[in-house]
Amino acid sequence: PPALSTPTAPQQRQRRRLMSSASSRGGGDGPAGAAGGQAVSAELFALTYGALVRQLLDDVSDVSEVNAALRRVGRSMGVRAVDEFLAKSGAGAAKCTTFRQAAEAAAGPAMRMFLGVKAAVGGWSAEGDACSLRLSDNPITDLVELPEGCETLQYCAVLCGALEGALEAVDIHTRAEVARDALKGDEATEIRLTLVRMGAEEFPYRDD
Repeated sequence: PPALSTPTAPQQRQRRRLMSSASSRGGGDGPAGAAGGQAVSAELFALTYGALVRQLLDDVSDVSEVNAALRRVGRSMGVRAVDEFLAKSGAGAAKCTTFRQAAEAAAGPAMRMFLGVKAAVGGWSAEGDACSLRLSDNPITDLVELPEGCETLQYCAVLCGALEGALEAVDIHTRAEVARDALKGDEATEIRLTLVRMGAEEFPYRDD
């Protein structure tokens, strides 16, 4: 994927405030007519993602490198999707002050909007710095079987990257890992999201 520009600190603060407002509004479906377009985009991604994985496996012999490439693709998507998510959600300017608020916004309405993935957030650590995302509806794995010899393939690494990228765009640095994988016999796919570092907010908020 092409190189990504790093958002400025004011941009990250503004995005974080808006993400909290979007989450409190339920993420919605955005303006009239947006829901249909989002559904089409999510369906198109699900249809083309398998072809992307297959091409990477053909081009790269090391499965770990394929996993890393899928994570990079997801991160690029997450970074680019944040502004569109905020615009379509009709969010106001409420501030997002905790990792929990940001995680629920990114894992809930944002993933549904752009990827068609439904996730329930839970399993919080006592410190509040880690949670689990249990995917109840994950169209990118529909009708998918891992090819022989690819037992270490992390097919959903793109979702991990998307979460990391979206949260990084609001200056919340995380690590996402697939903890359970439905393609490998688990009941459902589960992603463990851990806070690495949360950028300091300034009070009162300033955007200059």
